This record gives sequence, structure tokens and C-alpha cells, in this order.
Amino acid sequence: MKKIIQYLAVCLCLFLCLGAIYSGQAGGLLSVLGVQTGKGDQQAFVEYLDQLFREEITANTINLHYTLKNPKQYGIKEYPISLGQISQENSIAAVAILENMQAALAEFDPDQMDEEYAMIHDMLKDEIQTEISAAQLYLYQEPLRPSTGVAGELPVLLAEYTFYGERDIQDYLALLRQLPDYYAQVLELEQKKADAGLFMPEYAAREIIDQCENFVKDKENNYLLDTFVDKVQSLEVDREAYIQQNEAAVTEAVIPAYELLIAGMKEILKGLEGQEWNQQGLYHLPQGREYYEYLVKSYTGSGMTVEEMQQAAKVRRAYDMSEAAKLIREDPKLLTVSTSYSFALQDPVAILEQLQEKMSADFPAPPDTSYSIKYVHPSLEAHLAPAFYLAVPIDDISQNAIYINGSSNYQKMKLYTTLAHEGFPGHLYQNIMERSQDFLPIRSLLGTSGYSEGWATYVEMISYGYAELQPGLGKLLMHDQSALLSLYATADLGIHGEGWSLEDMMAFFGEYQITDQQVLRDIYQLIVEEPAHYLKYYIGYLEFLSLKEETQKKWGEEYSDYRFHEALMELGPAQFEILRKYFPD
Repeated sequence: MKKIIQYLAVCLCLFLCLGAIYSGQAGGLLSVLGVQTGKGDQQAFVEYLDQLFREEITANTINLHYTLKNPKQYGIKEYPISLGQISQENSIAAVAILENMQAALAEFDPDQMDEEYAMIHDMLKDEIQTEISAAQLYLYQEPLRPSTGVAGELPVLLAEYTFYGERDIQDYLALLRQLPDYYAQVLELEQKKADAGLFMPEYAAREIIDQCENFVKDKENNYLLDTFVDKVQSLEVDREAYIQQNEAAVTEAVIPAYELLIAGMKEILKGLEGQEWNQQGLYHLPQGREYYEYLVKSYTGSGMTVEEMQQAAKVRRAYDMSEAAKLIREDPKLLTVSTSYSFALQDPVAILEQLQEKMSADFPAPPDTSYSIKYVHPSLEAHLAPAFYLAVPIDDISQNAIYINGSSNYQKMKLYTTLAHEGFPGHLYQNIMERSQDFLPIRSLLGTSGYSEGWATYVEMISYGYAELQPGLGKLLMHDQSALLSLYATADLGIHGEGWSLEDMMAFFGEYQITDQQVLRDIYQLIVEEPAHYLKYYIGYLEFLSLKEETQKKWGEEYSDYRFHEALMELGPAQFEILRKYFPD
């Protein structure tokens, strides 16, 4: 199935908490945090945000580790070791926290704050309102998505779990021991979904089972054994003792946890034999459209409705196709060249070096950093994205990693644009620029996938102009890619927002001469499995194009791409309507 989505480069985002960043314990948040609030008291608001950050970041040890290299510098000396909790009780507790946070924010007046803090107030208020809107839809969430769920992504995060010191080794080993209990919680959720008629389609469940079986089939050579040995070598610790502890944890906890998941999913499917349940989009579930609208807003950070997104995609698609046709009319040879051209630059390091050179005229220079190119382990290739970037801690931007999926069979300039998406000026660049702005720590927990993936898609399109292709070819390829993305986004909106069947989607793609039934069936199943996934990329991309057009009109002759990108980096990630509110005049 992955061959269908090779053009997408997905940024890894692990779903371990129940709702956005809200995973603490219920209770009076103001009293828990010990903050004395007062309207207009900016210092009290900053103290509130710092304490809120500590509360939230310590609720999940993986989130903590990937966000902070040195927790003690942020006032975090002790913390529980936890993968988070998945239960209806925890979901109810999370709602109570959201309501308390909403009440706490009301005590602060953003009009009396500096712009930096007023913007955070707006972001937090918007995110809380979005999460509350889905508070009663606990059974609609899905941690076991075949492409972006915990079963595939958690092993990667564990493999990349950096050991800065001995405490990190101890935390890591404790996390491995928690995997059976964590996946037991996941299975309990899945059983409740099945009992309520909300279980995932059968083909998705079988993909999850296949994914887990691939991970455990070579138990003695599981890659979490090798990666641990590599990471512990540079530390002055009892390496052999820890290597033995890791081997025991992988053998006694990690492998059994995945075997538990396999058996549990098979048992649920067995219990559903002879029954009919939804094999289509969220639209066909009782509150599916409502949950989809929540996902769309949460993922994209856009203020558009589902219907407005459909119209925006249609308009942009028509523009891209018109521009492509114009290019071909002006140079008919481009039609043949677009499929037969060669692109020699295929070395990832050389590509990233060229991209950094080419982007310098359009983007502010990033701070000095380092990065490594890594490859997805063969046991995960079939189910992970073609490529992804792992974000660095906010207090250390030096250890960036871009993963390439070796099964993606990159051809022509696909690797070039993928590395623009993941590296420069994409995810890697945007992350280190954000980390260099000296934002309050809470900003690392806010923002949306629509901003990050929209940005990466936006600059991916720009990178077609950086490649040294014959005149007109880069523009043609870019318009083709943009139009293709719009088809996937429109199908996502149609399947989940309007109830499209497979036949409906086939008819839609048929309008664009895409008729391979097996390919279309695979696309349909992928979109059913990952609701709103494509919108993070395409709607986020359209929002950046819209903001750019608005800024060009506002700034007039003073506009330049460099200045526009500089303003974006200085503001940092946020929901798009909030970006517009605070964008410089």
C-alpha cells in the first residue's frame, strides 16, 4: 500500500495521551498549580504557564524526554515513569482539567499583556475549546492507526531514545517494562469500541496484526537490542549489566506486549465474525461527522469548515491544472520530458547541502546544527511513512535525525523534494528556528500538525524551483504534485465528511483519468484508516498560500519572500487565524 503514498513525507507524531496535551489528573488546577491569578497580571500568567508546562510534560515520559534534554533546568527533578493512560476514567479526568484550565485562562486579560503572551493565551484558549468539543467522543479515538499509530511509531521512538546519562537508561528500561500494561489498555479501548459498533474496519485490523507480526518475527535480532548497544557505548556506566537488562526487557516485556496486541486484535475479530460493522468513513458512524469535524480542526488549525475546505481544494486544483496546461501549450515537449527526465542528485547529504545553499536567498539563515540520515528498520518498512523527521529537544538542537524508508524506491527528484519537506527548509529547519526564538516552554506543547505539515508541504513545492531542471519542468512537476495532493484531500473530505463510498471515490478519481481499481481501493482504505490525515498537509499548505497572498497585498512593494518567511519564523507555530491576528502589518 505504501507505494500509493510515496509522495507524502510524514512527520512522526506519537499518540500516547488521550487528548492533545491534557493528560494529568483531575482536580482544581489553580490550587494544584499554586498560582495566584489576577486580571492583567502578566507575571502571574507566565508563572501559570511554566507550572502548566511542568504538569503536562511530566505526564508522559517519552514526551518529556523528546522535549527536554535537561529537565532539571526547567524545575523538574522527579517525575513518574509513564507511557500515559488510556481509559475512560482518564478521559473524564482530562475533561475536568480542560474545564479548570478554561476557568483559569478567564482570570487573565490578554489585552493587558505583551503580544507574545497574549498570543499564547489565544492559542491555549482555542486548543482547550477544540478538545472540549470532542469530550464525549472517547470511543471514537483510534491509537492503532496502521500508518501513524502507536504499534508502528513507538518502536522508532524507543530506538531513537537518546541516552544523555544513566538516568535516561533507567527511564528507558522502565518504559519497556510498561509496554504490556499499556497495550492491555489499548486493547481494552478497542474491545469497548467493538462492543459499541465503532471498531476499525476489518482490513485495518489485519494490517495492525501484520505490522505487529513483522516486528516480533525475528525475536533474537529485534532492532531494539542493537540500538541499545550502540547508544550505551559512549557512557561511563556498567554497560554489560545494562545490556543484559535491556535484553531481558525486550524478551520479557516488549515482545510479549506485541504478542498480546496480536492475540487481542485476533480475538476481537473472532468475536465480530458473522457481524456487520462499518467498513467506510467516519460519516457512517452515529457521531462520526461530529468527530471528523473535531479532527479536522485539531489537525489542521484552520478556521475553515469542511465545506469551505472542499471549495478551497477545488479552486486550487483548477488553478494548478490550468497552469500546468499553460506550460505544456507554451512548450509541448514538457509533457514527454515530465515522465522521461533524469535527476542525478540522489545522495541525501548532497541534496540537503544543495537545498541549504539554494534557500539562502528566500529564508533566514538557521542556527548551526547537525543532523544524521538514518534508515527505517526492515521490520517496519511496510507500515511506516516514506520518510520522517524526529524533532529535537527545545534545549538542544544538535541531534536531528531524518529517517528514510528504504522500501520507498525513490526515483527522479522524489528524494529531493522529500528531503526538502523533512529537512531544509522543511521540518528540521522550522523546528530549529522555533527552538532558537527563546519562546516560553509551553509553546512546545501548542500548535497544530496543520502548521508543521502545511509548512513542510509549502516549502516542498518551493523546492521544485531549486532543483536544476530544464526551464518550465520544475513548475510543471510542482503543479502536478499540488493537484495530486488536492485529490487526496478532497477524497478525505468526501469519505469522512460526506459519506463517499468506494464507488463514489472511484468516480471522482475517474474524472481525472485515474482508473486503476486496485490502486483506488488501496487509497480508499488508507483514507478510511487515517481520517483527516491528508488535510494536515494540503489544507495547511493552502493556508500558507492564503496568508502569503494576504501579506503580499498588505505589504505591497515592501513584500519579499525572505521577509514573509522571517515573520513566520519569529511568530512560531500557531493556529492559522491566530497567525493572521498577530502577523506584522
